[in-house]
Amino acid sequence: MLKELFAHPLTRGQDIDAPLCTEFRRTIIQNKAFLRQIYVNWYKSLIMLLPTGEGPVLELGSGSGFLREFIPGLVTSDIFQITDIDVVLDGQRLPFKEGSLRGIVMVDVLHHLPNVKSFFDESVRCIEPGGVVVMVEPWVSRWSALIYRYLHHEPYHPEIKKWDFAEGGPLSQANLALPWIIFARDRKEFERQFPKWRIKQVTLHSPFCYLLSGGVSLRNFLPGCLSETCRQIENLVKPRMDSLAMFATIALVRVS
Repeated sequence: MLKELFAHPLTRGQDIDAPLCTEFRRTIIQNKAFLRQIYVNWYKSLIMLLPTGEGPVLELGSGSGFLREFIPGLVTSDIFQITDIDVVLDGQRLPFKEGSLRGIVMVDVLHHLPNVKSFFDESVRCIEPGGVVVMVEPWVSRWSALIYRYLHHEPYHPEIKKWDFAEGGPLSQANLALPWIIFARDRKEFERQFPKWRIKQVTLHSPFCYLLSGGVSLRNFLPGCLSETCRQIENLVKPRMDSLAMFATIALVRVS
């Protein structure tokens, strides 16, 4: 009932697995000043983690975003064909040569991959030594658990033992808790299974701003002019991010 009450009118009733819904979400991000600034801040944090070099950078799940404005020559991709996408691909089967990529960047993508181990294997193959996978993903905390369980439209299962889940709709099938499961609860298992990936960074953030912006599915809760004020408040509660964070910026480095 809460989800329906606060749903954004542009996507209310839309099939989230349809390409048109992703197109609508792109419009929402561009028209919501508060939300767009959040994406700008996330993009800047990811760009800082990219290594220098000439190799191409691939973005997975580019559909509703605008990262291309910040990374010249970025190869954009999505699971289905939509406007301004360079490549249609599945992140579990990457159509690139060994060591041909400098990095992979993604926002809210990892937790949609039914067989995430295939992605880690494929990215190791495609990324050159010293290259990276950098991402912004949902994170489990006491605060985020309430939001993801009761307000978010995607499945949330922090209790599952396995990393994979049944395949289904490319956006409706997901587990919001998956990044936390892999890089916190099961971190040692990840390091054991993927020795060529070194976890460089897991930075927790965004306890309030994304929620108050309404994200891509809900209405604004605050006007865009208050985005900087909200960000400053988030900075004040950085020591409490273990309990409050809704997202994490995660960086993996490909070792030789």
